[in-house]
Amino acid sequence: MLAKDVKPGMVVGYQGAPCFIESVTVQTPSARGVATIYKFRARNLKTKRKVDITLRGEDELQDADFQRRPVKFLYADATHCHFMDQETFEQYSLTHEEVEDERPYLTEELEGVFALIYEGRCVAIQLPVAVELRIAECTPAVRGGSATSRNKPAKLETGLVIQVPEYLSPGDKVKVDTRTGEFLGRVG
Repeated sequence: MLAKDVKPGMVVGYQGAPCFIESVTVQTPSARGVATIYKFRARNLKTKRKVDITLRGEDELQDADFQRRPVKFLYADATHCHFMDQETFEQYSLTHEEVEDERPYLTEELEGVFALIYEGRCVAIQLPVAVELRIAECTPAVRGGSATSRNKPAKLETGLVIQVPEYLSPGDKVKVDTRTGEFLGRVG
């Protein structure tokens, strides 16, 4: 696969391991005859470490030998988070450290979650781009507050703390970007 065809969310083989592409930055040269540079921020799915990959557009990356399976979050115990394959009903377990970045967005009703299976083992999960979460705690809504006014911290049902507009109150549902942790809007 050519570097110029790689998009965020894809899994590619790099240095013998599957890497999940988190972001792509394109640097277009100002001089003629110079190749466009693609910079990828990826996460090695075996070691969980961040990897920076820099390639020219014509360079190739290997296709990773992995499967993306739809799963449902079942529950979390003291050491692991447990998921069930929606098609085969097989269960996968990942340690809290392995899902540290994804855990603040996981709820039992969450749909659109995928398990990344490499060599028969679940090595990571992939969340949808946005999730809906209920506000558990925040300061009371300010009367007359508008969508363009100041923000306040709000603790969501999963324990995640984000900045929300001051017109929101506990019990409201909000949409949150799972890549950045930013408030996207009010739901319903």
